[in-house]
Amino acid sequence: MKSKHKLPFGQIEYRHLEELVDITEIIDYTVFDDWFNFNYALNSEEESFLQELLDDNIRFLDSYSEEELKAQFIIPLINKVKFFYNGVRGWYERPLKGIINGTLLHGKTDYMVARGIETPKQPYFFIQEYKKELGARHPKNQLLAEMMVAMQLNQENFMRGAFVISRLWNFVILKKIGDNKYEYFRSPDFNVLKVQEIKQIYINLQAIKNISSVV
Repeated sequence: MKSKHKLPFGQIEYRHLEELVDITEIIDYTVFDDWFNFNYALNSEEESFLQELLDDNIRFLDSYSEEELKAQFIIPLINKVKFFYNGVRGWYERPLKGIINGTLLHGKTDYMVARGIETPKQPYFFIQEYKKELGARHPKNQLLAEMMVAMQLNQENFMRGAFVISRLWNFVILKKIGDNKYEYFRSPDFNVLKVQEIKQIYINLQAIKNISSVV
């Protein structure tokens, strides 16, 4: 089916999502319980790595450009999780597109975990970073659009993701509960400048690795 309308991920505002689908935010942190209580014990080397990553970046996180935040902090953290296993790996700046309710949503994702060797085929998880040049456009909106497209491609009704604004990480769950009807959940903020919270972010990412390895 061809679409009459096109909307790049980078231009999506929340009003666009509301025009495309019936979408509602639900405030319920308990939906994250299984994810955030993943049984993972950090070893001493991982503890040292996270503390050093924090020490190296604590002075600069609020002033980093998008590329600096990615290169200096996000990529080292993701590389430590090591999303390479069973035909699954991490992908940066790869194209994604899909038609949602007659509109083509398209663009490049900041980061996704997906099956594939040379091209991503089955996305499981997304990380969207804040782009200062987008002004009022919240990274949550682009993330939700990417997750909708991935759910359609996978023929699934559930997707996980995260968005990053400087020092703050929020995890997101999106559920499709009917035709063009969705609900989503945002976690409380995780502040990477707090050592216990950066550890929890790392554990949450390890949980994603475990989830996608058994799908």
